[in-house]
Amino acid sequence: MFELAWPWMLLLLPLPWLLRWLLPAADSGEAALKVSFLAELENLAGRRARVALPAWRQQLPYLTIWLLLLFAAARPQWLGEPLPLPTSGRDLLLAVDVSGSMDYPDMQWQDEQISRLELVKLLLGDFIEDRHGDRVGLILFGSKAYLQSPLTFDRRTVRTWLDDAVVGIAGSNTAIGDAIGLAVKRLRERPTHSRVLVLITDGANNGGEVAPLIAAQLAADEQVKIHTIGIGADAEEGGVLSRFGFNPGLELDEATLQAIAERTGGRYFRARSSAELQAIGDTLDRLEPAAQQPARARIAQPLYAWPLSAALLISLLLVAADLWQAPLQRLAAALERRR
Repeated sequence: MFELAWPWMLLLLPLPWLLRWLLPAADSGEAALKVSFLAELENLAGRRARVALPAWRQQLPYLTIWLLLLFAAARPQWLGEPLPLPTSGRDLLLAVDVSGSMDYPDMQWQDEQISRLELVKLLLGDFIEDRHGDRVGLILFGSKAYLQSPLTFDRRTVRTWLDDAVVGIAGSNTAIGDAIGLAVKRLRERPTHSRVLVLITDGANNGGEVAPLIAAQLAADEQVKIHTIGIGADAEEGGVLSRFGFNPGLELDEATLQAIAERTGGRYFRARSSAELQAIGDTLDRLEPAAQQPARARIAQPLYAWPLSAALLISLLLVAADLWQAPLQRLAAALERRR
């Protein structure tokens, strides 16, 4: 089916005539002279005088170009048959802690020590890419919570944003309550049975303006299900301070994370290693999707290039005609003299 995406652009059709009426006429700076002995002058000059066309014929090429440009600006397109969008009805937000402690290298990946954030990128990146048909978004939080990517079907871009996250980009503290509040704000407009937040952190709430349990209650009121993941190895024996100035294993507030999950109908997971985090991802991947009305969309094939190309071709022909007019007239005059 053919349609114009921006048909209102055609309202600009009288613009050239309106400008001609409003603006003063341009002075070419050339004098006009009418003579009765044109034939004699043509013989002396060795060329034929230019025959003036009627006004409407002179303006016809320019009017055609203007019409083609307007038609291209109106965005002509061909719409295909309606196709169903592959949606499962799930709206999944990931809230990832990027505070300073997430840089602690107590995780194992392929026999190498890596930081907690690097492990989250490796395993949750694949988790994001496998959410076929789901809307996925990303929140990064530290001292403040920021929406890095809104809910979208473009899972590859969301993974790219996660891969580009760096420790400390949102501050050094951990504002769990603010992250939950921001997620609720973004999910409250979505269908009630498809609102899911997965929150990953390695510490306790020590920043932000909203207490985690108050934010969890707000999420429960808005029917947002929160699954919490506490990441980090077990506490070091004796509570020995690390080079970070604290014992990373003791910082995790599991009681609060469990309370958040229970209050919203979600689950709490503990990730002490890459294998456990992988198993958590597999568990989350089996969440039952909520049914929604299937969305349908038409594939639009743009056609603006055709009128635009035609306008360009006519413009080039007009320029060529103006540049080659004098040489062609001299050639015609030379051929006549030889006769």
